[in-house]
Amino acid sequence: MSEPSMTNYPAGVTAIDAEFAGTKRLVASHLVVDAKEAALVDVGSNFSVPLILRALERKKVARSQVRYVCVTHVHLDHAGGAGELMRQLPEATLVVHPRAARHMIDPSGLYEGTKAIHGERAMARDYGELVPVPEPRIEVVNEGDRLPLGTRDLLFLDTPGHANHHYSIVDTSANVVFSGDTFGVSYRSLDTANGAFIFPSTSPVHFDPQAAHRSVERLRNLEPDAIYLAHFSQVTEIDRLADDLHRELEAYVDIAHRHRDAGDAQANAIAKDLVGRLTQQLQAHGKEMSEQKVQQTLALDLQMNTQGLQVWLQRQA
Repeated sequence: MSEPSMTNYPAGVTAIDAEFAGTKRLVASHLVVDAKEAALVDVGSNFSVPLILRALERKKVARSQVRYVCVTHVHLDHAGGAGELMRQLPEATLVVHPRAARHMIDPSGLYEGTKAIHGERAMARDYGELVPVPEPRIEVVNEGDRLPLGTRDLLFLDTPGHANHHYSIVDTSANVVFSGDTFGVSYRSLDTANGAFIFPSTSPVHFDPQAAHRSVERLRNLEPDAIYLAHFSQVTEIDRLADDLHRELEAYVDIAHRHRDAGDAQANAIAKDLVGRLTQQLQAHGKEMSEQKVQQTLALDLQMNTQGLQVWLQRQA
């Protein structure tokens, strides 16, 4: 069995590399442990499940100690492995947004929708067959709901913008937030002496820039010590990163508007401008990368952000 890559943080938080799509440090599953109870936040795909289970073994957390599997939203890089993981964790409850529950009970529509974006070959390679979760093992959390975990509690906030079925989790005891994709994408390979580099995730099909601005600001105003992103784990300097996200959200919307009448050339035109924008911002951040290197390094993000901006434009029309 492959050994999982893990990073231990304060307050019982561990980032487990889910190795989504066979790629290192792309998607993190976060393990939170308190007083012999555990929760997992986001889980990658079916192919991530053996890594997560091995990580539990290495952390000496019994499967029966996992009280919650929390999926911040049901995009399959976050929730694709939830059904299979629930099979392996007999005492766990799957915690979902109200708009997400039906997709976990019957994931067929979710599978088909994702296949329409990525294609059948990619579905088999990166996701596998989705496993339904029995309805009695699902708990829906609404805005402001809290769940106990050991001696602490977890506060759930509705944070749309990236997706309309997205929550963020506030660990009030540790003063940290698990943001899924709401607070953007920040790969550690892009860190420089100037700190973390961050950019928005505008993937289909629910991207809403105004809601995204509100959600980013809401998380900033909590004044957390750290935010844990699904892509990829802990960031601090929350004020600076929030400012960066607001600026980039505006820039991405401007790029989309610039090409709203581009017809069949729209996808290529948006993608080209996104590559140029990312390259410019990375260089300003102290990361010297050519446009070709940015395209190679961030290919999946660029594809998804382009498609999300296109879908958003279609909705505006």
